[in-house]
Amino acid sequence: MARRGRPTVEIHLTGNERKTLERWARRHSSAQSLALRCKIVLGCAAGRTDRDVAAELGVNPVTVGKWRHRFAEERLDGLVDAPRPGAVRTVADDVVEAVVVDTLESAPPDATHWSTRGLARKHGISRQTVSEIWRAFGLKPWREDAFKVSLDPLLVEKIRDIVGLYLNPPVAAVVFAVDEKPQIQALNRSAPTFPMLPGTPARATHDYERNGTLDLFAALNIASGTVITDIRKTHTSADFLAFLTKIDKEVPKGLGVEVVLDNLATHKTPKVHQWLLRHKRFHFHFTPTYGSWMNLVERWFSALTTKKLKRSAHTSVKALAADIEAWVATWNAEPRPFVWHKSAEDILERLAGYCSAVTENMSASS
Repeated sequence: MARRGRPTVEIHLTGNERKTLERWARRHSSAQSLALRCKIVLGCAAGRTDRDVAAELGVNPVTVGKWRHRFAEERLDGLVDAPRPGAVRTVADDVVEAVVVDTLESAPPDATHWSTRGLARKHGISRQTVSEIWRAFGLKPWREDAFKVSLDPLLVEKIRDIVGLYLNPPVAAVVFAVDEKPQIQALNRSAPTFPMLPGTPARATHDYERNGTLDLFAALNIASGTVITDIRKTHTSADFLAFLTKIDKEVPKGLGVEVVLDNLATHKTPKVHQWLLRHKRFHFHFTPTYGSWMNLVERWFSALTTKKLKRSAHTSVKALAADIEAWVATWNAEPRPFVWHKSAEDILERLAGYCSAVTENMSASS
């Protein structure tokens, strides 16, 4: 019986073609389809049949035959997808460049940043086109993030010290993240909050009555997630010492106490230093300047704010204190520790990369 179909074409590769095919096949940035085609051609060049190559790569033998003949006719160029039919580009490269440059380096006379409509009017294109250009280049001029780079001369040492406490706490010691949340307001809405209904969120009045403030001290146990708290009218150095004394009473004797806290003046007064001399098991670890984000108790304060304080109403400071104490008791009944994942090297590398990128961008723009 005569063999039907196209005859099998033998594939002979030059040295450069083989190196290129192998590089495309293993390069992570190559499209999966291109990598597969390269593997097909390499298999065919090894003298294997279409069926053998298809079985090895999990494709149809017809697919192997297609790319065998395509490579034999067009070589490496035949493996790349031809341009697909579609609408012809109507925006020239110089217009795209002008939009990007204007977005990055200029501003309209009546605003701090460009809008899609403003740039569209300036360059005579549609605002949808401006949006597509911004999206292609990852530009979001309406957004602005805040930052503060610490100038602490001991930045590296403090980061490594605190991260070391979180990831490898010392033996026979308790690590606490300590801070205070000052001036918590007892706010009461001027009218009762309307409850949530199907299709309608809960609604509260925008105005409120102030009924006093209080200050909350908190010490988060890094290992267990439990929290020691103390509610006071002020947050002076004397109040801080009273809170340290409370921690000292609640921690079993014989255990060291490692305290992570920020650089408030009330944490460094002569009376605090004298107290530490009398309580040798306490050791302070200060976060870097502008580095309060490293204090894990801030994460607990955030949970308290979003889950309880933000949408509650209180007619007095006493009611506010009772509400906070009830919430803390519920938390300590089923504590959930916050786990630190980043190493000190990861933090420092990211900070260095960010500073380098900002410096290069500012140098290029100037």
